[in-house]
Amino acid sequence: MNGSVLQRIRVIIEKEGVSDRKFSELINIPQTSLSTLFNRGNEPNVSVVASILNAFPLISAEWLIRGEGNMLKEEDAPKISYTTGVPYYNVDFIGGFDIVLNDQTTMPEYNIDFKTYNNADCWCNVTGHSMEPEISQGDIIALKELHDWKTYIPSGEIYALVTTEHRTIKRVSPSKREGYLVLTPSNPAPEYVAQEIPLSIVQRVYRVLGCMKRL
Repeated sequence: MNGSVLQRIRVIIEKEGVSDRKFSELINIPQTSLSTLFNRGNEPNVSVVASILNAFPLISAEWLIRGEGNMLKEEDAPKISYTTGVPYYNVDFIGGFDIVLNDQTTMPEYNIDFKTYNNADCWCNVTGHSMEPEISQGDIIALKELHDWKTYIPSGEIYALVTTEHRTIKRVSPSKREGYLVLTPSNPAPEYVAQEIPLSIVQRVYRVLGCMKRL
């Protein structure tokens, strides 16, 4: 692929299905700076390119900088498989606290063969906006079950929890109240607030290893 770095940045934005504002948040630069680049047609400096590659580790540096090779690193490109990889379940984890029945499909639709996350136990869907900009509605997440969570949960990491009535993804930390966990959203909007839940309703805990757009 030839063309400019700016053209390839636009390809990334379109492939990720995000707005310019959301993209600027993901790469941690002001939206005004990104708009200036596009409006003036200036090639981005090294720090902007580095920010993009850091935020999207699957993007090939050779492709982004020189337009050579594939957009994704060849060895890391995820693909659908029926023989290798990790099962994908069409099951929703809520980026919020909405009730969802825990009786969705128990059979995977296919496997996702993705070398980076082939140590996961499964892939599932995300709905809701409480974990944006880190995890967006429509993403799928790679999950690894924690079997000793009742003994110890590393604080501050993102987890997917299955409770008696909910599936939710949040940053999890211990509560000052014994027997409770604090679930904290990433979205700074005022409608998303931290909440406490009792350990007694938690049935399973999964570490969120990573996320990506659905294949």
